[in-house]
Amino acid sequence: MTYQYLKIENKSNISIVTLSRPERRNALNYDFLEEIEHCALSFREQAEVYAVVFRGEGVHFSAGADLTEMENYPEMSMVQKRRRWRIGERAIRAIRQIDQITFAAWNGGALGGGACLVSALDFRVGDKNCFLQYPEIDIGLNLMWQSVPHTVNLYGQTNAKRLLIGGERIESLELLNWGAIEKVAEPDKLLQETLELAKKYATKSPIAAQMIKRSINQTSDALDQAFMHMDADQNLFTFTTTDQKEAMTNYRAGKAAHFKGD
Repeated sequence: MTYQYLKIENKSNISIVTLSRPERRNALNYDFLEEIEHCALSFREQAEVYAVVFRGEGVHFSAGADLTEMENYPEMSMVQKRRRWRIGERAIRAIRQIDQITFAAWNGGALGGGACLVSALDFRVGDKNCFLQYPEIDIGLNLMWQSVPHTVNLYGQTNAKRLLIGGERIESLELLNWGAIEKVAEPDKLLQETLELAKKYATKSPIAAQMIKRSINQTSDALDQAFMHMDADQNLFTFTTTDQKEAMTNYRAGKAAHFKGD
């Protein structure tokens, strides 16, 4: 597959995957997510790769789902929407199931779907400008992509509620205090310090390390699909509400939403 939005570079036994749509702050449209899914699955055949680093080109890691593309979805039938809506969960699941140890070189913002992506990886190194935010709540949407469990597991129940219900923006030092990132790096040293961490794990026995990773993820993710399988349908439902339509208009105009429960 030829990638439009991804750049792949191999350094010894470490692969660097760059999200490359900087003019849109690496916003994730359908084709972008399809490329991420394909790329993640391709590592099954790359036994010589022991670690994978994801990074964002430009100012931000990823601004999340491309809302401008989602506006065109009303032209589709509901059957088409339901299938297309699940591309995000497919991409996140593929990342989560990468055999190799995975890392985020986290520059700037990881918002919404971008936050789902960094949360699905094994380790995160952030630059001093990195931040986490889930803005879905402020436009009347629930978080989907089957990522609520990852958020709870990584950040804890109370912090997950601050993020997903409160819509709070969490900066690098607080993320470090939470244990969500391994260290805070200067922006010009971010990739270097992430690669140093990746090299440490790449020196471990790949068979043992990858089996341990799989066991840990299976333990924490065991019930995810059992109770999150409908989150895409719930998201489609929120798009039918008057609240969501008005909130989206206000969000783009830089105004606060006024929700009425309708």
